[in-house]
Amino acid sequence: MPLVVGGGSGIGRAIADSYRAAGAAPVVWDIAGPHDVTCDVADPRSVDDALAATLERFGLPDQLSVTAGIGHSGLLVDESVEDWDRVMGVNTKGPWLVMRAVARALIAEKRTGSMVATSSVSAHLVDRAMGLYCASKSALSMIVKVAALEWAPFGIRVNAVGPGVTETPMLGRAPTDGGWLQGVKARTALGRLGRPEDIVAAVLALHDLSWVTGQVLDCDGGLSLHSPIDAFGEAERARAGS
Repeated sequence: MPLVVGGGSGIGRAIADSYRAAGAAPVVWDIAGPHDVTCDVADPRSVDDALAATLERFGLPDQLSVTAGIGHSGLLVDESVEDWDRVMGVNTKGPWLVMRAVARALIAEKRTGSMVATSSVSAHLVDRAMGLYCASKSALSMIVKVAALEWAPFGIRVNAVGPGVTETPMLGRAPTDGGWLQGVKARTALGRLGRPEDIVAAVLALHDLSWVTGQVLDCDGGLSLHSPIDAFGEAERARAGS
């Protein structure tokens, strides 16, 4: 049974919709949007209660997709302790709490399973305006790798996807045809922003790849291939402007 955490909107909702289109019946945890079980991933009791409700109503999930997360921007020198706790609580502690809860249930029942968390290319790309977000996703990527090694003897695979900039509600009202997002498109090898269905394909593929665990698959259209050292590109732009 598939469980999609954060499946009320954005990438999570697209994952849940894809399962439904294939004839499956995913269970959705969220605090907003359409969901089956209410869960605040940053709250340990809420996670435990959500799992208990899921086990009672639907059974034990063996495919877990964790997409719950928040965006955040700001310079490190300006951030507060409260900002740190909120971002790390949702983006790092939250997925760990969910994966831990489901792993415990699978191990207790001697069942195998697959987990895919949503990290980000920001886990390994430096963005001076997103220090806390980068840190939260970097920590999540390492949790995925350690969990994969720790839970492998029980037949539980753990992987992650690392989306680039993707057209979801997390972008807010930023115009996708201008402003800073136009620059992102220009730096993306495949020439556009990501779409939820792009990330869905990667998540479902990782669930199906039975010999893959402990991996973070960047799903970014080549955005992370870009280097700020771009002498050839500068020369091309100079020629185009002359």
